[in-house]
Formats: sequence, C-alpha cells, structure tokens
Amino acid sequence: MTDKGHILVVDDDMEIRELLALFLRDHGFSVSLAEDGKVMFQQIKQATPDLVVLDLMLPGEDGLSLCRRLSSGSSIPIIMLTAVAAEADRIVGLEMGADDYLTKPFNPRELLARIRAVLRRATASAEAPDGDQFQFEGWLLDIGRQELKREDGTLVPLSSGEFRLLQALVENSQQVLSRDFLLDHTHGRESGPYDRSVDIQLSRLRRKLEDTAKDSYIIKTIRGGGYMFCLPVTRGH
Repeated sequence: MTDKGHILVVDDDMEIRELLALFLRDHGFSVSLAEDGKVMFQQIKQATPDLVVLDLMLPGEDGLSLCRRLSSGSSIPIIMLTAVAAEADRIVGLEMGADDYLTKPFNPRELLARIRAVLRRATASAEAPDGDQFQFEGWLLDIGRQELKREDGTLVPLSSGEFRLLQALVENSQQVLSRDFLLDHTHGRESGPYDRSVDIQLSRLRRKLEDTAKDSYIIKTIRGGGYMFCLPVTRGH
C-alpha cells in the first residue's frame, strides 16, 4: 500500500535511483524517478510530488540551479544529496531553498528518517486552521495558504523550510528559541556540531523580510541562546 506520500528521486546514477525506489516503495511511498532536470520537471508536471530527493551532481543543469528554480516556484520540500567533501555546496543548497541535505554515501534508513521528518513538518503546516494568520509591522503570514505577504499584497516566495521556520518564530514571538528547538521544528531532528541549516535559512528569511541591517531588529541572534523574533505579533482568523 502506497499512501505515505509521493517521492520524486532525481539522480543520474540508475543503480541509486532503482535502489532508492525499491527501498521507499517497501516503506509505503509511491516513487517517481528522473535522471536530470528536464525529466524532473516533466514528472512534476504530470504529478506533483510531496517531496523531491535531488542529487547535487547532475548532467546538464546541476542540482543547485534546479533547487533554486524549484523552490522559487513551489513549496515542494527538497532534500539534497551531496558529496562528503562538499560542505560549501551543502551550504549553497540550503541557500537555494533546500529543506535538508544528506551526504553520500548514506544509509537509506537515514534518508527515510529525513523524508519522514520533513513530510511531517510540511503536513503539520498544511493542516493548520485555514484562518490562522499572523500580522507584524505590515507583514501577513497566512498559515492556511502558506503565504507571506507584504503590506501592499505582494507575495514573498518562501521554501517550505523557511515557512516552517518563520511560523515557529512568530508563534513564539519575543521568546528566545534555541537552534535545537528550531531544527527540531523545521527538520524533526537534533543538530550536529557542524549543522548550519537553521543559520542559513534564518539568513534567507532576514533578507526576505528586509532585515539585513547590521543590527537586525526583526530576528535577533541571542549569543549563547539562539534566536528571537522581536516584533509584536497579532494573531487572527
């Protein structure tokens, strides 16, 4: 029975694609496969997946460029697959809108855990009450629609990870939130000693909220504590 979600695996290695497809299907997922970006977008057009597993190294357009294009035009969660030594690429992947990353070689069970965690968070956001809205200094965060709007009604595109991170911040406005709390809320896992995913997504959020001054006044970094959303927030329906 395949009712746990639809996963699109994008990797130019046929053996990896087939092994992941078999493994994920055995755990209740439906799986589509693509060897490059062109086929990936064809698959998405045919049936929108719940999550994309996207390899960094692809023929033609690379995974980073595809991640940027996909995250700017949709809220489909993305897990990047990267080489062990490519920490800079992992960071750039998160900057481009990926929700999480996993280094090759990896245990398929670790990928399964990451997929389940990201889908769980995405589902929780999607199932929030339709009327839940948060307003702060001219901004509107609509939980039901998963949209961020400026005061003039302009939509600001957010990746699914950025949306969940902003939701966690505004729901806990004017409270110090640790990196571990935010990582658990957005990715469903504890942070490792070199895990910078929260910091990178926060940096993206600050730019999108135009909070890029030296002394950020919307999302403050609390030394030794974590982060705090400083603006008063009004919650409505």
